[in-house]
Amino acid sequence: MDAALSFLTDRFGPLGPLLAIGLLGLLLILIALPTVMKKQRDRFRELKEVQPAAGTKDKKRALRKAGRLDKLEKFAHFLEPQKKEELSAAKLKMLRAGYDSKNAVRMFHAMQFILGVSFLMVGAVYALIQSYTAEVSGKSLVLYTLIPCFVGYFIPRYWVDKRVEKRRTEIIEGFPDALDLMLVCVEAGQSLDQSIIRLGKESRAAYPALADEFEMVAQEIKAGKDRTSVLKDMAERVGVPDVASFVTTLVQSATFGTSVAEALRVYSADMRDKRIMRAEEKANMLPTKLTLGTMLFTVPPLLVILIGPSLYGIATMLGNM
Repeated sequence: MDAALSFLTDRFGPLGPLLAIGLLGLLLILIALPTVMKKQRDRFRELKEVQPAAGTKDKKRALRKAGRLDKLEKFAHFLEPQKKEELSAAKLKMLRAGYDSKNAVRMFHAMQFILGVSFLMVGAVYALIQSYTAEVSGKSLVLYTLIPCFVGYFIPRYWVDKRVEKRRTEIIEGFPDALDLMLVCVEAGQSLDQSIIRLGKESRAAYPALADEFEMVAQEIKAGKDRTSVLKDMAERVGVPDVASFVTTLVQSATFGTSVAEALRVYSADMRDKRIMRAEEKANMLPTKLTLGTMLFTVPPLLVILIGPSLYGIATMLGNM
């Protein structure tokens, strides 16, 4: 690395490493450009275009609407993982973050690419300014250029991870209340499907993430999908152990023909106990977390108050001697 930097600096001057990075980035863009711009054939779109132009206004409107392709669709093979397992994992992560649109994975990778290139350009400009104002080593130029690029690339991932954790915490906190409301609805005479619809409406104000999940379950059941598979999809989509246990309880209750209300009553009591245990755990961890703050902000002033006068007296005595 040092030999390469020395060669570039001797050959092209102080800006040699920066020019090499710029040329390398331009070369990579030129290599990837034919693959990115290559458009895959869309058989369904070709069939729609083959249809006769004459027809009713509704058909024309439908064709115009179908012709508005997603702007990122032609870059799908570049912005989406090509393996089915990786694509499924990426879609599941975006669903857990609350992004349920069809283009969520494409937008995520597009933002990574855009922010990475933008921060790379900002770092390159900053490196140029630093090289003109003062003498900067080749390693510093490389770091000024590449570190912002990595930061811009990982900002969307950090944002999605924070969203996943925040949404998961919200679902965990609101799930016991949702179970209590579902138990009240079932015992009042409503069916399980009706209670899920009511739960999605009532929990919107306090727990919007949980309301979104139950509304999605209600819509899938209305569409004719099997309730068991819908609930299992919800458990996989949420990724919370409490929800997975709840789904298992409902599936077993439906399989063995036991009372749903009784199962909900027992499980909701367990969820309330678990929430109390989580609160007690946080309360017990609080003194340990406060110990460091107490040592930093209490012990030094106390030492100054107790030992300060004695040290001043000793210093005065030594000065008089």
